[in-house]
Amino acid sequence: MTAAAAVLRERLAGRSPRTALVLGSGLGGLAGEVEDAVHVPYSELPGFPRSGVTGHAGEVVAGNFSSRPVLMLAGRAHYYETGDAAAMRPVLEALAGVGIDRLILTNAAGSLIRDMAPGSVMLITDHINFSGSNPLFGEPTDRRFVPLSEAYDAALRGALEDAAAATGTPLSKGVYMWFSGPSFETPAEIRMARTLGADAVGMSTVPEVILARFLNLRVAACSVITNLATGMGGEISHQETKDMAPVGGARLATILRHAFGTGLLDG
Repeated sequence: MTAAAAVLRERLAGRSPRTALVLGSGLGGLAGEVEDAVHVPYSELPGFPRSGVTGHAGEVVAGNFSSRPVLMLAGRAHYYETGDAAAMRPVLEALAGVGIDRLILTNAAGSLIRDMAPGSVMLITDHINFSGSNPLFGEPTDRRFVPLSEAYDAALRGALEDAAAATGTPLSKGVYMWFSGPSFETPAEIRMARTLGADAVGMSTVPEVILARFLNLRVAACSVITNLATGMGGEISHQETKDMAPVGGARLATILRHAFGTGLLDG
């Protein structure tokens, strides 16, 4: 067990959630819905990152969400902050160390599909790593050769689709392409992404998926669409991402509340 896992287990005080939820842009408010909550700042957990992105709080929140045990991560480290694709490795190792075996990731993304407008939610079915990096660079064992043919767990995806249908919440599906950031993509890069089969682009999530599969965690992920990608609409800005994230975030929150509350994610 890592040092961070040992500290986290002690702070959980007997709680034993099996599902962790990473709160991306627009989802931070869900941490306030956790009942009987324990708050552990990242600064108290050895090796945990210090996110410098506005809207990412930087704490673990554990308790009950929609009457189900959960561990939420309010904030993540991004590759573009340090150039380290493995920045979230200590976090995910700690989660695995305290018994987490299901990981639900959320992010903000730009749409490459005009019908998938800002405010939409996209369930990620697969990804394209266009960053040129990988969080397993330097891993000395043969475990680094992680198969990703089923990176996004079919049963967890089905649970989120069922929750969306039950709540009448529109849910798109598609392929997410990871760009390193922090600059936004050029029009030519977006044309390339569309040609390669991407449906949305963003600057996170893929390293966490790779690390999670390395640690044998089951994964599902959703994107909150905050803008149409470069060349498809107006000028893109980080402010637009922050302004639009709560719109899609509210829709994704509805899906997650139902998925947790009905036990759809427990299988």
